[in-house]
Amino acid sequence: MKKLILKGKNYLSGQILISGSKNATLPILAASILSRTTLLKNIPLVKDVFTMVELLNSIGSKVVINKKNNSLKISNTKDSLSTVAPYKLVKTMRAGILVLGPLLAKYKKAKVSLPGGCAIGTRPVDLHLFALKKLGAKIKIKNGYIYASAINGLKGNKIRFPTISVGATENAIIASAQAQGKTTLQNCAIEPEIIDLILYLKKLGSKILIKKRTIIIYGQFNPIPATHSIMFDRIEAGTYLIASALVGKKILISGVKPDVIKTEIQILKKMGVKIKLEKNKIIVYESMKIKRISLKTAPYPGFPTDLQAQIMVLMTKANGVSKIRENIFENRFMHVPELKRMGAKITVKNNVANIDEPTHLSGAEVMATELRASVCLVLAALIAKNKTIINRIYHLDRGYENLEKKLKKCKADIKRI
Repeated sequence: MKKLILKGKNYLSGQILISGSKNATLPILAASILSRTTLLKNIPLVKDVFTMVELLNSIGSKVVINKKNNSLKISNTKDSLSTVAPYKLVKTMRAGILVLGPLLAKYKKAKVSLPGGCAIGTRPVDLHLFALKKLGAKIKIKNGYIYASAINGLKGNKIRFPTISVGATENAIIASAQAQGKTTLQNCAIEPEIIDLILYLKKLGSKILIKKRTIIIYGQFNPIPATHSIMFDRIEAGTYLIASALVGKKILISGVKPDVIKTEIQILKKMGVKIKLEKNKIIVYESMKIKRISLKTAPYPGFPTDLQAQIMVLMTKANGVSKIRENIFENRFMHVPELKRMGAKITVKNNVANIDEPTHLSGAEVMATELRASVCLVLAALIAKNKTIINRIYHLDRGYENLEKKLKKCKADIKRI
């Protein structure tokens, strides 16, 4: 099993180009089931995207990836696709559940394995099924599979989500795009990746309106060929912003839209990070004094749970006690024991972590437990004395494109063995 070895305490400088968003690519790939032909540009070459491509190919789509220019072409020229998404492909990737809506909408039935992905809480599929039932689907769960049918097709409805869910919002939007009549979704997630999904569906010919947390979809359209460029990965951007704050002399982060990550930038500035904003670029300068802060994770436009582990590393450099309240997932402090192995002073009670004042981290052998936890260990290794060995880095490969290359280009001492 591959590992990363890092030697810390090196100042970094240079430029990092941010990749396309994994979390935007996956729902758009699922939605492409509704299309005839689609060309996607700026896709990230990461394991989760490859798995979703394999899933689409397995049900009969023809998906060809061009790794040289980060694009892929999808053709659905067969009269019908298979409506079964098997366990072996869905088990490693939570987003596999997103093919349920389009298969059901297009073919009136679907059999999709219950999903896997990161072990960061229960993350039930209840809200996905709740929305599809409201659209007229009959659903049962048997032997680890979701069996869904709508003999007369899905029918538009008014649906209010009891809690905000990104995945359930995405599945409901895609399914509603080919349901009969008008669907009104209320209390929706409005993450930028969902806006990107809607832009893609509009290019296919769907009519969709957004007003705050309400999304209105006018169902049934004849798909037209579409070309769509995937938005930048705001979580990758946030990760490298934090890395730059930790060990940067001067790092230019390009390929971003600063307006999309205003919350993260404001929080880093409050912590004393020196940031200059330009069009499609952010420059981070050496930041000597990091200030303590209290924050909570929240749905967009709040602070993202996917950056919680990374900012915790920055908090180990802050004066005073910092605090994080994790409001999205109930089991997302699994990186804390590994950071403590490196010398971090962190206490956790329920969904709140307290990070004690400045700590000098030391290299250690540690283990990644999920995607964002694994990259937080990379950040910790960048500021730690001596050598850090990170095990189980397959988690990293699910969501970060060319992480070692990007850091090496900025003079980090990092290698994969």
